[in-house]
Amino acid sequence: MNGRLPLIINTKCECGHQNPVGTVLCEACGKPLLDNPESGETLEMRYDGMARRSQKANPGVIDRVWNFFSSVKIAVYLIVLTLLGSTLGTIFPQESTFLNIDPSTYYEQRYGAAGEIYYRLGLSHTYESWWFITLLVMIGASLVICSLDRVLPLYKALSRQHVRKHRRFLTRQKVVFVMKVEEDPEAWTARAVQPLKKQGYHVFTDGGALLAEKHRFSRWGPYVIHIGLIVFLLAVLARGLPGLQMDQHLAFPQGDLIHIPDTSYYLKNEKFTVEFYSDEEMPKEFRGKKVLPKLYETNAVLYECTANCGDPSKKPKLTKVASHAIRVNDPLSYNGMKAYQFDYDLTPVLRSVTPKLVNSGTGEAYGSFKLEMKNPQRTFTAGPYTLELKEKYMEFGLDPEGRPISKSPYPNAPAFLFLIKGPNLPPDGEQYFYFPKQNDKAEFQQDAINDKLGGGNRFLELEVGDMSGVDFSESTSYLNIRVDRAMPFVWTGAGIVMLGLVLGFYWQHRRIWLIVEGGELTLGGHTNKNWFGFRREVSSFLNKMGISADEKSLDNGGGQA
Repeated sequence: MNGRLPLIINTKCECGHQNPVGTVLCEACGKPLLDNPESGETLEMRYDGMARRSQKANPGVIDRVWNFFSSVKIAVYLIVLTLLGSTLGTIFPQESTFLNIDPSTYYEQRYGAAGEIYYRLGLSHTYESWWFITLLVMIGASLVICSLDRVLPLYKALSRQHVRKHRRFLTRQKVVFVMKVEEDPEAWTARAVQPLKKQGYHVFTDGGALLAEKHRFSRWGPYVIHIGLIVFLLAVLARGLPGLQMDQHLAFPQGDLIHIPDTSYYLKNEKFTVEFYSDEEMPKEFRGKKVLPKLYETNAVLYECTANCGDPSKKPKLTKVASHAIRVNDPLSYNGMKAYQFDYDLTPVLRSVTPKLVNSGTGEAYGSFKLEMKNPQRTFTAGPYTLELKEKYMEFGLDPEGRPISKSPYPNAPAFLFLIKGPNLPPDGEQYFYFPKQNDKAEFQQDAINDKLGGGNRFLELEVGDMSGVDFSESTSYLNIRVDRAMPFVWTGAGIVMLGLVLGFYWQHRRIWLIVEGGELTLGGHTNKNWFGFRREVSSFLNKMGISADEKSLDNGGGQA
């Protein structure tokens, strides 16, 4: 019954109803249209024999696409492929689970040849890959088309039910009972109404024919599940759209105001505090061996930019919108954005220095200026000399070809490249590399670099005379900034799925048809599940009507009293 049906030349039933091509059971009287009249097989009642688009004869291109996605077999294949893809994504950690790594080298260094192949195949970002998203889209399309292909014929069949059914329709049901009666047909069906209503049925009569039905809504359970899954998939896919989802790990040095990327918000770590367990509070095996934090907290203030937000030449105008003492599992929350505490660093972070320009030969000082690590000025003046900032490297390093790069956005090893112009210098000026930290000067050989840039005639240099011109941040708080505006829709989809499961599992759609004519009672019953309970219910109804009928005698073929 699920395959494509042959073209029916004459679809008109003997009752006079004209049925659409592909109809299995007459829409009016229920008479089987396609099989052997002598067949005793139980009727397929999944869609009450209604024609479906996927069973259309001579399908066109659009129909073939519809047939492909309406196939349950194809849906199962898509789900299996998606599960396999998800499994491949769990072999090694995904790129998104790391902070500040170079995936092009990490997987090979950490996992060897297998890791290199894993990265080259694109499996290190499986869940953001085009093929995985395509599978999710195809599953969504399958859910939509499967549902439409089945729910529309089912709705049409259930909303247009006829009370009087063909006898062959009744005797081909799974629950059947036939017996002789001498009572007037209309009187017998009128007497049957109340017992059925007491069992919760809605009862309709047509002379000597009767239809009793209850819990029709349970038939929509699978389609409600499909709706929930579609909402869930759309919400998951929407998380990749700009502004709907963000998951960043950022460093906030104490006292610094940091812009949160891709937002109009700035967050300031006003004070970070950490408490450690004392030796008395520590387990004996850890005493004197480990230092464990008891509590760490960031007193944060969140600001929103209201003017000059995208202009780097102007200072942004900020308005305070929220403040909170951020602790583990107690984030700052504002307008869908949450800032979680996840780590800290008590190593002092260089915030600014005040270098002075001096003549290395005579020791003459020409002047000093304040150099910020994060947002420095572009031009400085020291006596008769002008220093133009050309490049900034927050964590200085060299690439494989020996070119300077910044390995991270944090001032772990800051370096600045200046162009100095003034007396006794070339007309185009002289380049000068400056490392504020003394250990970085030695590690990266600042003097050797500058001697090479100055052609051996360098006489100017930057130095910090004492620590009064150095500003450190005492600690750094690491926060996880999250925005997930699609999550309410994910939960909505999950809730709709649960509603569909409840509808489908806790109720059953039950129908009883009967007709009394020619001195004979013919009863047929159908339910979508729990046949044993349904047989028991039909047996109870017959007993109330004064007919002794054993449950087992109601199986297809019936008993005849």
